[in-house]
This record gives sequence, structure tokens and C-alpha cells, in this order.
Amino acid sequence: MRVHSGGAMDADVQNEISGSVQGGVVQAGVVHGDVHIHSDGDSAVPIPQQLLPAPAHFTDRASDLAELDGMFAAGERMLAVLAGPGGIGKTALALQWAHRVHDRFPDGQIYVDLGGFGGETPVSSEEALGLFLRSLGVAPQRVPADLAEQAALYRSLTAGKSLLVVLDNALAAGQVRPLLPNSSSSAVVVTSRTRLTDLVVDGGRLLDIRPLAAASAVTLLAKTLGGNRIAEEQDRAEALVDLCGGLPIAVRVVAARLVARPKWSVGRVVSELADEQLRLAMLSPSQELSVQTTFDLSYRALDERTAVAYRRLALHPGQTFGPAVAASVLGERLSAVSRLIEELVDSSLLEEVAEDRYRFHDLVKLHARQQSAEQDSREDGDAALRQVLEWYLAGAMVADRVVTPHRRRLDYVFSVEPTEVPQFADRDEALCWLELERQNLITAGQASLAGWPDLAWHLSDVLWPLLLHRKHYHDRIEIDLRGVEAARRWGNAFAEADMLKRLGRVCTTLGRHGEAERHLRASAAIAAAGGDQRGVADAREGLALLYAETDRVSDAAAEFAELVELNRALDADRGLALSLIHLGTALSRLGRDAEGLAHLAEAKVVFDRLPEPDAYNKARVFVAQAWAHCRAQDFVRAGEVAEEALAMMREVGSHEGLAHSHEVIAEVAHHRGDDATAVEHLRQAVHLLTSLGSSRASTVSDRLRSWAGDDE
Repeated sequence: MRVHSGGAMDADVQNEISGSVQGGVVQAGVVHGDVHIHSDGDSAVPIPQQLLPAPAHFTDRASDLAELDGMFAAGERMLAVLAGPGGIGKTALALQWAHRVHDRFPDGQIYVDLGGFGGETPVSSEEALGLFLRSLGVAPQRVPADLAEQAALYRSLTAGKSLLVVLDNALAAGQVRPLLPNSSSSAVVVTSRTRLTDLVVDGGRLLDIRPLAAASAVTLLAKTLGGNRIAEEQDRAEALVDLCGGLPIAVRVVAARLVARPKWSVGRVVSELADEQLRLAMLSPSQELSVQTTFDLSYRALDERTAVAYRRLALHPGQTFGPAVAASVLGERLSAVSRLIEELVDSSLLEEVAEDRYRFHDLVKLHARQQSAEQDSREDGDAALRQVLEWYLAGAMVADRVVTPHRRRLDYVFSVEPTEVPQFADRDEALCWLELERQNLITAGQASLAGWPDLAWHLSDVLWPLLLHRKHYHDRIEIDLRGVEAARRWGNAFAEADMLKRLGRVCTTLGRHGEAERHLRASAAIAAAGGDQRGVADAREGLALLYAETDRVSDAAAEFAELVELNRALDADRGLALSLIHLGTALSRLGRDAEGLAHLAEAKVVFDRLPEPDAYNKARVFVAQAWAHCRAQDFVRAGEVAEEALAMMREVGSHEGLAHSHEVIAEVAHHRGDDATAVEHLRQAVHLLTSLGSSRASTVSDRLRSWAGDDE
């Protein structure tokens, strides 16, 4: 400190005080003689060391700690915002990092819980600044009452200092901003359940804190219980942390329960948490250690519209969803719903997993559904759920008509006309959407079975174009079985016969031949009883394909020949073309190559005259012709047609069709002695069939190993 003083008559002399001052200042008009300054050594301002203890049993978070290290190493004032839902471990991470680096801040560490989500009135900026100023040596009576003056004094005191400031449980950016120190060598770590994106303009860097990975959550459990107890029930420990969703607070609750009951097995607590209706209560044994309370406090901070969105969106049966389905169920414009979703994301009650894709943490979803059950009527909840399910049906119907416009369908009457239904420019875009939403469509079918069997059947039926082109055989078994059950509950014979036919065909493909025959014969009988001749023909076609698959090729050829004539009589051109493909293939397998190729040529003609093009099945004609030419030893023509088939299958996006095309090209190359080309195409066929889960993958793999020799 520097002090100048002069007498009142000295015009050139002024009073001046500069530097930091702690305690009182004495001003004198004239000073004669020496000035002696006495200080009590005990009055020195202590360096604040306010961090809470480092967390016990801290586990993992290596990547988060590394990111915080990187922020600090950048050379600017560090402002890190750790955001995530309550109980995710934000405070533990902040304190763990702070204790790791506290010696880099010689001027001290300041901590305050801002109480943003504690259930009481949050700590104001004035209160926090008062605490900070007193921590930095300002006498209580000297702390200004005005926020602006407090902030100015705080900036003066922190200028040039190396401080670590931990602002825990912040509610808003405005609460944080006055507490930022005025020094590039200081660091601030903020934790909040909201993302505080407004702090970006102050140099803030956002770090979203995710649930613990399964292995880390098990490690946390083991640290609390002791490794031996977990090692004896490793599988059940993994199941337990899965039920906790990797949420540290939930893992701590179950660990505390097991510590208090040393004779209990881990499996017992797994059984207790298995019931979703009781899970939150089981994870909330006290006010101090309660998942329920943690989520309640975040929920109460929402405004009414956002709270409604929270409750309604949690009824979504799948894991992830986009904004369009939210707009439909909330009855809002897409732009308005996007803002509501952003508020939920910023409140850490919803997670953004990709662009325009969102999901709830499992325990957060349980909480939101609990709030829906308590605050919304049963009728409102059911109506909201049905709107979600019907939105998926509406979107899939659009995709279905783009990809397979020619097939027979049943009408469906929507309870409320869906909005924001997707539209598709072409087949590829429609198939990509069906693939993206595949799990949601399957889960929607499951969710609708009990209350709306007609909706459940349609959700099974409308997946046909995806199953036709991308196969998903094991999903298809589940989808078709549910479709049969839904049709029976609905009491619709046509729907039952149609789904039994589909189920019979996939059982044939998977080698479950006995089941396939039972389903196909049942389908034919139900269709016949209802006077549906086309349904009978479709079921008989499935039986004939089963005969061909089980090497009863002569029986198959005879059945296909009858079906050709039946479809001619019914003027069913598309059915006729399909029967001609199958008859031509069967005759070729029987060595009747000329007859087979003639039927395949007619199939191509029939497909060309269809009013609605069927590009996939037309491409199948080319595959069948390539095989027929190959069996007839015309390898030049076989190769030419197979290459055309490959291009067509690539165009329609059929992985199975591509696999068949690669197989026939490989066969042609093998017969020509070009083993390198043969092996390469066969390898691609194996890859495609394996990705589809096809039962043929092993057969083709055996052939590949035989041709490749020691290379495979």
C-alpha cells in the first residue's frame, strides 16, 4: 500500500490510497516524525480452503477428468459447467478434480452450494458474494449491501489471484455470473442440473455428465461392499447396476442396503428392483438418499407446458424418439415442441443422443410415468399413448406405400389424425426411415396388443417392406407371432390368415419346416372358409416354396403350375408373375432348362405390364434367369444376367437379393476357373447373409472355405 498526505495549505499535495487494504485506514492531515505501523501477526487473512472432502469410493470418470484437465491447460480462465440429472455424480466429479489440482491454486479454493435444486430458496448471488468476500478477508461490516458494489469489490480482490472456485448446484447463469473471479489464472467449476448454455458467452465449456458404464458401476458397488461379495455374484451385480441405470446415487442406495444386510445376496435386491412400479420407492429409503426426491426437485422446477411434455413423452414405449412424434402427441407445432424438448434437455431430464434423437434415462422415465399416473387421468394417458403408437403406424404406412405399393392392405381408422407424419422422396429414404424406427415400431406393436389389437396387427403388417428387403429374420418371427395373436384378439379372419402365411414363410426360411407347414395349412383353411381365393393361393404358394426348400422339387413344380393357372383365372397379374418365377426356378432345378427359362421370360413380361412397378421382384427374375443359364452351362449369358441382377438389387436396396446375385456371379467365375473373383463374390455373399441372420450363411460359408482353401 502507498499513502501520500499533505497539509491543507499545500495545494500540490493530495490524499491518495492505492493497493489492497484489509482492516481500517487512518487518515491524518499532517504527519510529523516517523510513522510506525504495528500489526498483529494473527490478523493475517487465511487462505480459504473450503472444498468439501474428496468423495469416498470415487470411480472411473477418467475421460471427464481428462477433459477438465484439458480445459485448465488451455491457459485462459477456466469455466467448466458440469451438467446432468440429479444423482449422476456431478458434485463428486467436481470435488475429485478439485482435490487433484488444488495445489495449483496458491490463493485458495472457495466452495458454495448454491441450492438450485435443494427444495428451498436458492442462494442468491448477493449471499454467495458476501460469503466469498468474507472468505477473502473483508470484514463483515465492510461487505457492501448492493450487488453491483459487491461484484466490483470481488473483482478487485480476485484480480491476478490464482483461485479455484466450485459453484455447486447452480440454478441459472445469472446466479453464477457475478461469482466469476477476475483472473485468467483462476478456475471455476459449476455443477447444475440445467446446462446453463448462457455461460458460453462468458467462456463457459459444457461437459455433459453421463451415467457410469456397467463395469464402472459394478466397481463402485464393489468398493462399498467389498470385492469378494461382488465376485461371488458377478452376473447379478451387473443386473443390479443395470436396474440402477448407471446412476451413482442409485448404486449408492443399493450398496447401503446390502451393507446394512450382510447376509442378503445381491440377487435378492435384484428381485426387489425388478418391479418397475416399486423401483423408485426402493431406491428412496430416506430423504437424504432418495432417487425419488432427486427427480421430484428437478420436475418441480419445470413450467407447466414443459411438465406436460415431460409426462407425455415418457409414455413413448421405445428407447429413442424424434421431435415429430412429440409434436403429434402434444398437439403442438414442431417449432414449439422443439423448444420444449430443448428445455427438458437443458434441465437434464432428457438426453440428446444424436441430432434430433432423444431418450430418457430409465429411472427418469419411471419418474415421469409416475407423475403422469398421479396427475393425468387414465383416459388422458391412454389417449396420449395411442397417439404415439398411431403416429408410428401413420409413418410406416407412408413408407409401405412407397416401397411396396402393390400389396393388399386393410384399412385403419385413426383415433386422432396424426400430424407431422414423415414423407419420403423415394424407396431408399422410406426404407432408411423404417430401419431407423424399427425398434420403436416393434415396441409400439407390443404396447398396443393388450388394448388395441387392431392397431397391433397393423403395426405388424406395416413392417412387411422392411422385412422383405432387410429380412431381420429373428425380429420377423416375433412380429409375425404377435400379428397372429393380434388378429385372433381382433377377431379378423383375413388378418389371421395373412399373418399365418407370413409366419409360415419365415419359418421355412429359418429351417423350421414342421411349424411352417402347420401355419401355411392353417392359413389356407381360414382363407378358404372366408371365400378368399387369393388368400388361398398365397398360402399354397408358401407350401410350394416349402416343398422346394425341402428338396421335394417335383411336388413344388406341380403346385406352382396349378398356381400359375389359378392366378391367370383370378386376373392376379402380380401373383401370376411370382408363380412364374417359382415355376421357372423349379423346372430349371429339375433339368428342364428351356421350359424354366420360358416361364421366367413370361414373368418379366408380366412385371413390365403391372400398373404399379415391383422393382424388387422384377430383379428376382434376373437372379433366377442367371441361375437357370448357369445350370444350362451357358456361363457367358449367366454372367451377363447376374451382373444386371446385382445392379438392380443394389438399386432397390435388398441385401438378400445382393447376396444371391453375388452367389451366382461366384458360381459363374468358379466354372470359368477365375477362383479369385469367385472367392471375392462369395465372401461378400457370406457377409450379407450373416448380417441378415440367414440360415443359408453357414452353407455358403462352407462353400467359401472349400474354394478358398487355406486362405479362409
